[in-house]
Amino acid sequence: MLKVSIITVCYNSAETIENTIQSVLEQDYKNIEYIIIDGKSSDTTLQIIDKYSSRISKVISEKDDGIYFAINKGIATATGDIIGILHADDFYTNEQIISKVVNKFQEKHVDTVYGNLQYVDRIDISKIKRNWISGDYKEGLFLKGWMPPHPTFFVQKNCYEKYGVFNTSLRSASDYELMLRLLHKNKCSTVYIPEVLVKMRVGGKSNVSLLNRIKANREDKKAWLLNDLKPGIFTLFLKPLSKLRQFF
Repeated sequence: MLKVSIITVCYNSAETIENTIQSVLEQDYKNIEYIIIDGKSSDTTLQIIDKYSSRISKVISEKDDGIYFAINKGIATATGDIIGILHADDFYTNEQIISKVVNKFQEKHVDTVYGNLQYVDRIDISKIKRNWISGDYKEGLFLKGWMPPHPTFFVQKNCYEKYGVFNTSLRSASDYELMLRLLHKNKCSTVYIPEVLVKMRVGGKSNVSLLNRIKANREDKKAWLLNDLKPGIFTLFLKPLSKLRQFF
């Protein structure tokens, strides 16, 4: 039975962390290693985590240099065959998500699996703000501005071992760079689950303002350069534009 490591990174996340934890612990798949990496929270985050300590495999709470440093720490700690990242503002849509993901890995013999994501209101999670419908991956889609939603992206640990973890020189596009490196550059195999796997509360770092979006676009360009890849003429314009249809 494949072991799945789920990593949650948090810092002062008392408002949402319990919902995230519960969505992992309620999964019907039995072989889950749940790892929480906390950035030395000063609110009640750790007290909330402690309520579930008997069912959480490992909790590390110490200062770090940011979210991607923390994720890499979690990957280094993980002992699972498959690794998924679930942030403290996110939660799985039902208790069968991990079972479905594992089934896809076993049926299709792939390196990675991904699905769809919904952005929901931070307070009222029944209110859907955006729908991110990924669609099937085909080679060359990254040149058209495509990327899958990272919280739905599950990776075999041996892919991290072979191709590397998150590049911490990037502040907001490290997840994009990782998926570009795995899928586009190194041709890791993948399969799409056509349903919403994760819901994310609105307020993502790279989408807060136009200025942050411009900074993120510069980092997207850097992601290609770091991999000695050349984007298409319109790739970096199409990537943010592709998000517009998520609102309709």
